[in-house]
Amino acid sequence: MIPEDIHWNRTAPPPPTCEKLGGNHKSDVVIIGAGLTGLRTAISLAEAGVDTAVLDAEKIGFGSSGRSGGQCNPIWRATPAQLHKKFGSQQAERLISTTLSCADDLFDDIRRYEIDCGAEQNGWIQAAHTCKAADGLKELYASWLDVGARISVQTTSQTHASVGSDAYNFSLHHEKGGFVQPLALTRGFAWAAQKAGARLYEQTPAGKADRKGQKWCITTSHGSITADTVILTTNAYTDDLWPGLRQTMLPMYSISLATAPLSPDQQAQVLPGRRTISDTRLAIFYARYDAGNRLIFGCVGSNDSARTLGGVGRLLSGMHTVFPALKDIDIECTWAGRIGVTQDMMPRMHAPAPGVLAGVGFSGRGIAMTSVMGRSLARKVLGGHNDDLPFPVSEISPIPFHALSRRLVPLMAPSMSMKDRASVAWDRLMPSTSKEDS
Repeated sequence: MIPEDIHWNRTAPPPPTCEKLGGNHKSDVVIIGAGLTGLRTAISLAEAGVDTAVLDAEKIGFGSSGRSGGQCNPIWRATPAQLHKKFGSQQAERLISTTLSCADDLFDDIRRYEIDCGAEQNGWIQAAHTCKAADGLKELYASWLDVGARISVQTTSQTHASVGSDAYNFSLHHEKGGFVQPLALTRGFAWAAQKAGARLYEQTPAGKADRKGQKWCITTSHGSITADTVILTTNAYTDDLWPGLRQTMLPMYSISLATAPLSPDQQAQVLPGRRTISDTRLAIFYARYDAGNRLIFGCVGSNDSARTLGGVGRLLSGMHTVFPALKDIDIECTWAGRIGVTQDMMPRMHAPAPGVLAGVGFSGRGIAMTSVMGRSLARKVLGGHNDDLPFPVSEISPIPFHALSRRLVPLMAPSMSMKDRASVAWDRLMPSTSKEDS
């Protein structure tokens, strides 16, 4: 049986030494959640001279930041026109501008803080699994190209060559995309935050948040910390510390496998340019290399175990569908992690009370956008006006029927996979010019 073991735990550099919070403490800002968002927020605040403490209920990087596929996919699923309609022109323009620079900003951070996280910015292939999906990607391409995105169309032959497979007949190439070792990046941010002066506490669940005069008191099982500002950055692992926040998103699940290292011949055939890839399926397939030339392949799962409801079977079937050349390769491990998904697939920045901020709901764009959110949260604390921020500051608005939807989440992956198979079968019956070179 393939072992369940988070691959990134095996290959990440060590984290900084962190203690549990004990006793009563004070700080200017306390951040709940030591993932990519919380730690990037802490870096900016500490560098600005703000006394900052970070609490995490588990080890640093335990959640999404240490379990994701690590792909930097620097574009939204929505077009700029749709963003304008949703947010208004000025807000949309700020978001679009930030989106165009987010990947470069991340890789600049990695170089600036000298983070050893296997970062490669070789581009991202966004592949259409059907002709109908190709039409959607063409619309996405035209709209983002018009605002300055470094994006190009790949015809059938170009797609086959860049993917190393004939599983797709149309794709987009996003020049700014890339990948990182996500846990290594998280630990690198933790080192940088500590160096800047932030205090990091792990295995310290926040039990309660109480308003005391003009300050907030966060109590834990072994102590407390009082601060002017509380920032919640727990994303898909959000609990009920702040009323309603958990209900603003659903915890979808990403499951992944790591193969044995590919041979030079296999590397020349499978994703030969070491780009990342993700496709347009509902139960999305995605893949990239790691620094040891293993292929990391992922799809949508049902819960915190890759083995639930046929998850490992979907992983293997998906990898063999996209990369039949790897049908006999050994699999070293599988694992799972949560993704905080909002109704419109866009992140949320909240200010639910004086001195309280939250940044959650990255909906599969976490590697690219958590750093944007972290810098935005810090800017807000430092006096930035809402009209200067890339994300709108909104009220907490729970998803209707959240409890019922959450109970149905485990069934969504097999249901989406069935719909994907049906759409592919239908596509094969329908001729389309999208299957031909243009």
